[in-house]
Amino acid sequence: MKLPVFFRRLARNEFEDALEWYEKQKPGLGAAFRIAVEHALEKIAEQPAIKPKVFHNLRESLVPGFPYCVYYLIESGRLVIVSIFHTARDPSIWQGRT
Repeated sequence: MKLPVFFRRLARNEFEDALEWYEKQKPGLGAAFRIAVEHALEKIAEQPAIKPKVFHNLRESLVPGFPYCVYYLIESGRLVIVSIFHTARDPSIWQGRT
């Protein structure tokens, strides 16, 4: 059973900011980033528990082709996206969102 995906506001903002940044770098790159994130979300929605817990109950899934990870929780039968995070940034930023 595929779980519904819910973005927390900060995670949605991170996703949109990264998408905009990539699109400014090269037209079409933002769309490629969106597709890569959607692909990662699709995979974790189908098998959410397959990804490892990396901090408390937060799980991590890499975004293919980009230096980003999706950090999420499994709560009440849905995926809660806590962060779409660049891997070079300080992880304490997303760790404070649990």
